[in-house]
Amino acid sequence: MSYDRAITVFSPDGHLLQVEYSMEAVRRGSTVVGIQGKDCVVLAVEKRATAKLQDDRTIRKIFSIDDSTVLAFAGLTADARVLIDRVRVEAQSYRLIMEDAPSAEYLARFVAEIQQKYTQRGGVRPFGIATLLTGLDPPNQRPVLYQTDPAGTHSRWKAQVIGGNNAKSLREFLEKQYTADLDEAAAVKLAVQALMEVVDSGAKTMEVCVVRTGGKREMLSESVVQSTVQVLEQEQQAAQQQQQPAE
Repeated sequence: MSYDRAITVFSPDGHLLQVEYSMEAVRRGSTVVGIQGKDCVVLAVEKRATAKLQDDRTIRKIFSIDDSTVLAFAGLTADARVLIDRVRVEAQSYRLIMEDAPSAEYLARFVAEIQQKYTQRGGVRPFGIATLLTGLDPPNQRPVLYQTDPAGTHSRWKAQVIGGNNAKSLREFLEKQYTADLDEAAAVKLAVQALMEVVDSGAKTMEVCVVRTGGKREMLSESVVQSTVQVLEQEQQAAQQQQQPAE
């Protein structure tokens, strides 16, 4: 029997193969890095090369969900568009009913619930995306970082990488380099440094968003990202020179 033909049938070793295939779609997507700092969260995304005649402003990987909530994704763009529209409607409905902004945890759980529903009934397929979502934690209004995956799980992270073939090695890199209470500049620097492991064109192929305490968010300009890239390149050159034996 072909256990990968139906989403509702387990294989003998307990796997839902269509869900695992959707996770492979995520691995084939662009790399997304999330870093939680002392008073901010940084989302950095690898931008794939576009056609020469294509307007690259129409190719985005970071989207606003609410006034203070931002979502970045890795995987199938069409699937992401459908899921993002549903989350935006839920955020507006929550505001209308509760007269308050939804928390990041609420929206991450909502995204995960939708993704899980598409793994449990016939006639549908799983969403081929994973997301990193940042928004405010109500008690102190500080931004927090959540991840969801095609299986429908959600979890909170201090630093995380999704998408790309190098996600595991980049996650190990963050485990070594991450420290608690990073300020904004250090968090941006660490996110850009991680992306530099997978991109070749510097700031031209990066998109960076910062969400600060209180919900203020900013998309960093290419010139700001490029200045961080130059600082990192200078540090790498200095480290290489120190390692070279003296003549």
